[in-house]
Amino acid sequence: MDDAQSDHLKAYGVAYRAIQAGLKAEWLLNYRGGSFLIPDADALRRDAALNGVRTEPVDEGAVTTIRGEIEASNMDAVPLEKAPKVAVYAPPNAAPWDDAVTMALQYAGIAFTKIWDPQVISRALREYDWLHLHHEDFTGSTPSFFSSIQACPGSPTWYRATARWRGSSDSRRFPI
Repeated sequence: MDDAQSDHLKAYGVAYRAIQAGLKAEWLLNYRGGSFLIPDADALRRDAALNGVRTEPVDEGAVTTIRGEIEASNMDAVPLEKAPKVAVYAPPNAAPWDDAVTMALQYAGIAFTKIWDPQVISRALREYDWLHLHHEDFTGSTPSFFSSIQACPGSPTWYRATARWRGSSDSRRFPI
């Protein structure tokens, strides 16, 4: 996925759906920016075209050449055999633009489920293969930010609502 690729994020979605459909794929790390090697299929080409993703057919000779280049350089081919079930740990009131990873997953067309403390406590994590943790949970600065913005006249309604939620009994229901 070098500069010839028209939409890098959508390419991840195409690869994800190919694996979901049972195709074996390889992620060619550091080869042309991290390309995917996936068996040719009409449905795959159609999915790529509909998503604005550039594909490049290669024959067995080209695959052999690619593998030789990978072997001789700081590159690797990682087999992708199972589409992971993805969860994103985020507050139930998180705005859609609040986390870059959820925006990227949505844009790429990769399915995910938002989970929060009740699901973690009930051990629902074992249902997922990959968990993305919402970044603000680790900074320690979010409570002071929300308490300062809440007092500002004219502050956006969603800031004030989030600050109220963070101070509610729901946000403290599951102490560590």
